[in-house]
Amino acid sequence: MSNLKLYNSLSKEKESFQPINEGAVGMYVCGPTVYSDVHLGNIRTFMSFDVIYRYLKYLGYKVRYVRNITDVGHLVGDLDEGEDKIAKRAKLENIEPMEVVQKYTNGFHDMMRTFNISNPSIEPTATGHIMEQIQMVQDIIDNGYGYVENGSVYFDTMKFHKDHNTYGNLSGRILEDLLSETRDLKNQSEKRNPADFAIWMKADDRHLMKWSSQWSVGFPGWHLECSAMSTKYLGKHFDIHGGGNDLKFPHHENEVAQNMGACGCAPAKYWLHANMLLMNGRKMSKSDGNTISAYDLFSGQSEHVSKGYSPMAVRFFMLMAHYRSTLDLSDKALEAAEKGYKKLMDAHRYLQQLKHDPTVTVSDVDEKIKGLVGQVFEELDDDFNTPKALARLFELVPIVNSYRDNKPGFRDVTQETLDALKKCFQDVLINIMGLNDELSTEGDGHGEALDGVMKLVIDLRQTARANKDWATADKIRDDLAAHNLVIKDGKEGTTWNHN
Repeated sequence: MSNLKLYNSLSKEKESFQPINEGAVGMYVCGPTVYSDVHLGNIRTFMSFDVIYRYLKYLGYKVRYVRNITDVGHLVGDLDEGEDKIAKRAKLENIEPMEVVQKYTNGFHDMMRTFNISNPSIEPTATGHIMEQIQMVQDIIDNGYGYVENGSVYFDTMKFHKDHNTYGNLSGRILEDLLSETRDLKNQSEKRNPADFAIWMKADDRHLMKWSSQWSVGFPGWHLECSAMSTKYLGKHFDIHGGGNDLKFPHHENEVAQNMGACGCAPAKYWLHANMLLMNGRKMSKSDGNTISAYDLFSGQSEHVSKGYSPMAVRFFMLMAHYRSTLDLSDKALEAAEKGYKKLMDAHRYLQQLKHDPTVTVSDVDEKIKGLVGQVFEELDDDFNTPKALARLFELVPIVNSYRDNKPGFRDVTQETLDALKKCFQDVLINIMGLNDELSTEGDGHGEALDGVMKLVIDLRQTARANKDWATADKIRDDLAAHNLVIKDGKEGTTWNHN
C-alpha cells in the first residue's frame, strides 16, 4: 500500500512494513495504570501512537487498535515487591479500589479528548480478563516455564533463556547482569533464580484486589495482563506492539517471554517505542519541582511557563520531535510551537476558501508544489517522521501566502495542483496529525462563533469602504490588530487570521 518503513526495537533497524494479513493491521499499545492523573510523558506516548494509528488508516489499512487499562496488579516498584498502586491509592483516599479506577479512567479519557487523541478499537481492562490470565499462567506451567511456590507462580527465566536464547533481545539487557542486580530484592527465597518474575501472586489478608485461582487467592502479575489481552484480541502473533521506552524492560521483555512460554510464538512482528519527555533539559521529577501537569500548561499557573498554552499548541509542540527522540519541554519551545501552529493553521484556513483561476497553465510553481507535497508523505513513510513532514508544510506556506498577497507568478498553478495542495494540508494537519483548528472547529462552538463574528465585522468594513468612510474602515482594521486579529485584502476578497 505504501513505502512505509518503521524502526523495529527488536531488530534495532528500520524495516519495510509488511503486515501479517494483507490490508489489515493489529496494533497493541500499553495503556495507563489508573491510580493517578495521566502525566505529560504518557500523553506524549499516546499521542505518538495516535498519529501512527491515523496514518495507517490513511494509507488504507483496516486497523484494530487495542489499548488497555491497567486496573490491578501494577506494583509500586514495578517488580515482585511493594503494594499494588491502585490499592495503595484507595487506602490513602479511604475509598474502594474501583472508585480509584473509575475516577482516574474518567480523567484519562477526558485528557485524551482534550488532546484529540483517537479512541482505540478496543479498550480492555485487566480486571475484566482475569480468567484469560489464569489460563495463560496454566499454559506456561504446562509448558515447563512456570512453577508454584507458596501459592505464587513464577516464570522460570533461566530455563526459558536456555531453551530459546532470546531473553534480553528486545531490551538489550544481559541475563547475567540481571542476576546480579536482582539478588537483594524481596521474595528471592521463593524463586529458583533472582531474575525470575511473578505471573501470579498470592495475596495476604490485607490485599484489597484478589481473585481465586487453582494456586491461591491472589492477583496476576503486571506483565501478564498485556500478554493475555493482546493475544485475546489480536491473536498469538500480531503486527505492532507499542509503548514508552521505559516499558522495554522489564515489562515488554517479560511479555515476549510469557507469550513464548505459553504458545511458543513471539507476540509482535514489530516493536515500536516512544521516547521520554524532558523539561528544561532534565528528567521530570516531582521531588525537585521539575514537573508540570497538563492542566498547569493550559492555565499557565506554573513557574515553568510564562502563560497558558492551548491543547492544540501543546500537541503541535509534541509533534515537532520524532516519536523516538527525546523532547525537551520549555516555555521558549512552547512559544515557538504556538507560533508555528498558528502559521500553518492560517495557511490551511486560507487554502480551503481559495478559488482557482481557470486561465492559468502549468508553471514552475506548479511543479514546486507537487514536489513538496510528495515529500511530505515521503517523510511520514520514513518511520512516521512528523517534524520533517511539518518542515515540508512550512516550505509550502510562503506559496500560500503569495496567493493571499496576490503576487505575480504564484497564482499560475493548475486546478489539479491547487486541489492537491488543499488536500495535503487537510489530510496531514487535520486527519493525520490530529490538529484541530482552534479558531474554527472547537467542539464548544466558540471558534465557529468567532468565525461568524469576523465575517460580520469584515462585511461592515467593506460597507464602510464602499461608502468611502475610510476612518471607520481603518478603525475596524486597527482595533482588530490590537487583539491579534489581522485582516488582509486580496484578489479573492478580505480574509482574516489570528497572530
